[in-house]
Amino acid sequence: SRQCVHQHCESQRTNDRGKASQCPIQLIPRRAVVRYGDDVSADYKTSVPHKGMGWEASEGAVTMTRDSLITWRVSNLIEWDIQPYCYINHEEQCQVELPVTIYKTPDSVSIIIVNHRGPMIEGKQYELQCDVHDVAPVQNLTVKWYKGQTLLNQTTFTEDSKTPVNETTTLLIRPDRADDGAQYRCEAELELGAEGPQPPPKETSDLLNITVYLPVFRGYPEVLVCEAEGNPKPTIGWSLGANVIVYNETLTISESTPEYVYCVANNSVGRTIRQVNVSIQGNYAFVCNFFLAISNSCFNLL
Repeated sequence: SRQCVHQHCESQRTNDRGKASQCPIQLIPRRAVVRYGDDVSADYKTSVPHKGMGWEASEGAVTMTRDSLITWRVSNLIEWDIQPYCYINHEEQCQVELPVTIYKTPDSVSIIIVNHRGPMIEGKQYELQCDVHDVAPVQNLTVKWYKGQTLLNQTTFTEDSKTPVNETTTLLIRPDRADDGAQYRCEAELELGAEGPQPPPKETSDLLNITVYLPVFRGYPEVLVCEAEGNPKPTIGWSLGANVIVYNETLTISESTPEYVYCVANNSVGRTIRQVNVSIQGNYAFVCNFFLAISNSCFNLL
């Protein structure tokens, strides 16, 4: 019969952990990773004669048997701190715990600008905040910040909690004119090791689109630059409406600049245009992101 009774199984299991490598049993898998509420199973087998072996667990326990392979199995696992272990009565009794990681992807991942609404000012610092709700285990969580497809930063967590928690991370940015129209997002990813799902499960926030205003002060005009590549080399001009064209790669913004200006690239093959929206508001100029109005394979507008 089994030598360990319930009231001192825990102390014996603790004492025998150091002997796990000498215990003549094999766990498959050696570590279980399961989504909260899913089914889980693990096999325990031996190739030596024995007087009995079994599984101890708060769910899915298997009574002692003389078989050489037994399975621990639980349907709809929702016990966060479950600690199953298998034991065998060979020359002496030994046991090995099956590490179980129960994970839960976040209910939601959201991104906001802290204490700010509306357009941003070029050169000013802003704080973005990412809120991750109801995720576990937090020690396996990585929050990643992206601008477009570029990874900007990532955060891991030192807390050790098996049950779901809420986490918040922040990112400081200082946008410039090239960031107008940029899209920021944050991702919550659970790195659960080789036994976990591949690729690692992740949840992503909605995209945060930012608008950047450019500061324009009297006596210090702002300059827009338009460049293009092509063969033959294109000529560059700015169309200001009413047949006014400035043949130059640069255009100086002033209070008299029209709301819509167009960068025009021409060569003997074709013509490409990009529109720019300029709005002077107080001491700031709002310059909308360029967009390609007419496309031609012979041009590469920068």
